[in-house]
Amino acid sequence: MSWILVFSVVCYVAGSTWRIIFMAGIMAELVYMVQRGLSLGRLSLLGPHDTLIFFAASIAIMAGITSFSPAVRRERWFVIVSGLTAGLFTLAAIAFKPLNMPLPQILDTLWFELHVVLAFFAYALFVVGGIASAAFLIRGGRGLMDILFKTALMGWTLFSASMVAGGIWGYYAWGTYWLWTPKEVWTSALWIFYALILHLRFKGAAWDRVAAWLGIVGVGVTLFTYLGVSMLMKSSHSF
Repeated sequence: MSWILVFSVVCYVAGSTWRIIFMAGIMAELVYMVQRGLSLGRLSLLGPHDTLIFFAASIAIMAGITSFSPAVRRERWFVIVSGLTAGLFTLAAIAFKPLNMPLPQILDTLWFELHVVLAFFAYALFVVGGIASAAFLIRGGRGLMDILFKTALMGWTLFSASMVAGGIWGYYAWGTYWLWTPKEVWTSALWIFYALILHLRFKGAAWDRVAAWLGIVGVGVTLFTYLGVSMLMKSSHSF
């Protein structure tokens, strides 16, 4: 099955030439996840292998949708950078062994699945916004800032819904909505960070460069919230 993931990586990298190739990479990765899910009898969202694949596919999907924006519709660099990013996380997923165990009872709830799916969609939007931020600092263009603020708003909204679903899952799992684990602390920090970026829009164009730099830093905060906390800190969310 790993050949499907390799095919996805190739399509993501080559997708800058023809958009259809980029979309083929997305479809291949989705097919892999569906096959994994059917074989496991659950959503494949457990362990670094499956979550990295879901993260990569989410980035590709969000970038594919954003690529139709007038600000980047004719810009090959956007698909190139997005494809390289999605391909990088797909390659990282291949390095980890898939977990084929049944879903633990504590995770066997719709609230957990909803919590994870919404969180990764938000993470992907934050990454796409970071790409647009970097491009704005290099090239300029108000349209790129619009992409940052739109992806930040949509990502922040989805992330808020993910936190609500996670709180409900936590209540059923541990009898409380909040445990003050490192993951929850960093989740709150990420939520506040993007709320700050959204507030900067009301400061006007004079603050665009500040917002762009924060959009880039936000990618780092996002990745640490997802990967850093899970791998470096003991938490109820650890892999």
